[in-house]
Amino acid sequence: MTMNRLATLPRSAPFAAQEIAALDQVIGSASAVQRAWLSGFLAGLDAGEGKTAAPAGPPAAKPKLTIVYLTESGNSENLAGRARTAAQKRGFKAQILDAADTTPEALASAGAVLVIAATWGEGEPPQRAMPFYRALLADTAPRLDGVDFAVLALGDSAYAQFCEVGKRVDARLAELGARRVADRLECDLDYEASARSFLDDLLVKLTPDPDAGSVIHVDFHRPAGDSALDAPGQSAPFAAEITAHHPLTSSRSSSETTHVELDLSGSGIRYAPGDSLAVLPHNEPSMVEAVLQTTGLDHDSELARALTMERDITTLSGKLIADYAALTGDPAIAALAANEAERRAFIEGRQAIDLLERFPHKLEASQLTGLLRKLPPRSYSIASSQALVGESAHLAIATLAYESAGRARLGVASGDVARRRRSGDSLGVFVKPNNGFRLPEDKSTPIVMIGAGTGIAPYRAFLQHREAEGAEAPAWLIFGHRHFLHDFLYQLEIQDWLKAGVLTDLDLAFSRDQPEKRYVQHVLRERADKLKASIADGAVLYLCGDAKAMARDVDAVLADILGTDALEVLVAARRYRKDVY
Repeated sequence: MTMNRLATLPRSAPFAAQEIAALDQVIGSASAVQRAWLSGFLAGLDAGEGKTAAPAGPPAAKPKLTIVYLTESGNSENLAGRARTAAQKRGFKAQILDAADTTPEALASAGAVLVIAATWGEGEPPQRAMPFYRALLADTAPRLDGVDFAVLALGDSAYAQFCEVGKRVDARLAELGARRVADRLECDLDYEASARSFLDDLLVKLTPDPDAGSVIHVDFHRPAGDSALDAPGQSAPFAAEITAHHPLTSSRSSSETTHVELDLSGSGIRYAPGDSLAVLPHNEPSMVEAVLQTTGLDHDSELARALTMERDITTLSGKLIADYAALTGDPAIAALAANEAERRAFIEGRQAIDLLERFPHKLEASQLTGLLRKLPPRSYSIASSQALVGESAHLAIATLAYESAGRARLGVASGDVARRRRSGDSLGVFVKPNNGFRLPEDKSTPIVMIGAGTGIAPYRAFLQHREAEGAEAPAWLIFGHRHFLHDFLYQLEIQDWLKAGVLTDLDLAFSRDQPEKRYVQHVLRERADKLKASIADGAVLYLCGDAKAMARDVDAVLADILGTDALEVLVAARRYRKDVY
């Protein structure tokens, strides 16, 4: 790294002596980037006043930056868009590419490359990015000598294969001869601050030396020094009043589900069918109290507030175990952290409190908060369309409640919203766009909606929207749950839509109403001919619900009915869209 040269004004400059001295103080210690910014700023002011700058050499070509994203829920795509905007404001010729729409060969001439890669489930790439990912890892992948690159990896530390896709992409690009210009950043669910800092630093590294003739673009509408990712990719958090709160399932259901309506008046929030609403939950008070007592901090009211609203006190991960071992120096915890099989067995079904109680240590407040990651928002598919409900948003929330390792467990957000909130309470929310799960732009396009449980939520939004727009294209819903009598979510509305022709076909699969369990994938197999005909007519397929079991089974059946190649063609054409969790 070269040192800044001392830049001073000549004594013949058209300023008074004291002005030259003052300018020397600023310019003399300024970096190359700061001097280039000043140059652009002054040139911009002159241009705004109709003045013409002195002739200079031909403008230098803008440096190229290509941002490739691998996304499932939209986070990587959102970051890519914001990174492109930031890069353009710094003078780059920046473009973004969905990995589903490009190939490794295209990277050879893409200039510098930033890859933003999400990991899905247990170390898997997003579905639509699979062809690109496979081609990059294949023996036939092209050499990428001369390409500068950096990788920003998104993941969830609750999973063992944390940021695995980003790790593999990073290693593979280097193997193919590309030059790593920044160490890989691995982001947990609370990625905003770290991603912002990473991109700021990366753009500075990639900016050519302004003294060599390139120009840094100046944004006159924002203060200099604003962070690269300051522009939000979703709505700002808003305290929405709960205006309706009632069960969707009967009292005899084994799957408690609650319908929640939120008033967005005055928020300016807009959403589209398919988007999600992120909820800012509070931790369960009894769990907060247990953590405080176990660590000897039960008299710290300020810490109790922080643990309730700001820190994730439930997620148990390998990282948390390793960090706790390092903090306490406890050899038993260190042994658990080092033994992968034992560590995984211990984590299964347990939470942070189990670790703290099994290996109790008195901690300082700062030590405890340092161990715990930020409490991440929980996202729920919006079950309404603003075309029909206006300044409101509806959610269908299934309560996660189970017992494990001798302790009753309750989902953080679902327990908070379903069990502790009531009508009249407020709930912090913001919209998370999901561009990959949209209705077709052409209203005449047929749609096939496959979902189970609360996977019905976005389809309710779809059908509300189609009702409001008067759409007449075929709409087929395949819905599954446990019992017809207790778990048919939004039954009356669905039946009304069927009668009105908004919904043209309905197939149901209630798994526990007969001796042999029947799921949505069984319906697909039974209706294979109709499915093929719908696809031949140009239908777009949607899948929403559980990722671990249902989504895998549906994928397998679709591949069996249509053929693996044909299914991949649908994915590439954005005619098979998934919102699974």
